[in-house]
Order: sequence, then structure tokens, then C-alpha cells
Amino acid sequence: MKKTTIDDCRIVELGRHHGATGNLTVVENGKIERFDTKRVFFIYDIPAGVSRGGHSHKTLRELIVAASGSFEVYVNDGKNEKSFTLNNPSKALLLPAGVWEELRNFSSGAVALVLASIPYRPTDYIRDFQEFIKYKEE
Repeated sequence: MKKTTIDDCRIVELGRHHGATGNLTVVENGKIERFDTKRVFFIYDIPAGVSRGGHSHKTLRELIVAASGSFEVYVNDGKNEKSFTLNNPSKALLLPAGVWEELRNFSSGAVALVLASIPYRPTDYIRDFQEFIKYKEE
């Protein structure tokens, strides 16, 4: 595995088509750094003070969008930590594999849309931070 760092996490523009009847944002396979979507899920109705995520992936890449409201995504590469605020559905956070992620500070009514590069595989998850640190040192 490439030794990913928080510098590999970045905001990407999804684009926005604006018209008199509203806005439209499109995500198409292959248009974002060869990112093909194999799974989509939503995170919503998050109680105040609750965080989501708290894991890393061995191979899965994610594209995270604030479909509604806002939230912060904290990333950690085992040495450095960074925070991204998502609050615009025409912008997404591209997360590589090998970065610890945690979604926090959800606004009321926030909806996180997550596009994943592979189907759900429990063995792809690292859910313990100390195990993540060991994995990064390998």
C-alpha cells in the first residue's frame, strides 16, 4: 500500500448546473480521478454530539458530500491530523485508503452522502486506532 498521508485528502469540485428551477450536481463514474462508485450510502438523523466513522480502510476510497447541512471530517495519517468542513453539495472530500476518518459536528438536518470505490467488505476496515497506527508502520 502506498503510504498515504492527510495531504492526499482533498476537496474536489463536482460542478453545479444552476437554473431558474434550482441547482443540479452530477457525479459520474470515471470523471473524478478514475473513481468508480461501487456503493452509495447516506448518514442522517445524527443526534447532537455524536460522531460517525472512526475507522480507516485498507483499499476503499471514498467521496464524501454534504448533501444537506454541514459537518466536519477529521483525518489522521498516524502522524498528522487535519479537518475539512463540508457544507456545499457541489464539493466533495476525496479520501484515499489508509487514512483514519471521523465525521463530527453535524448540523441539524445534515445528510452525508458517501460514495465508495468498492462494495462493503468488513475485512477492509480498521476500527481500532492503535491497530491503524501499527498498520501504517508496516
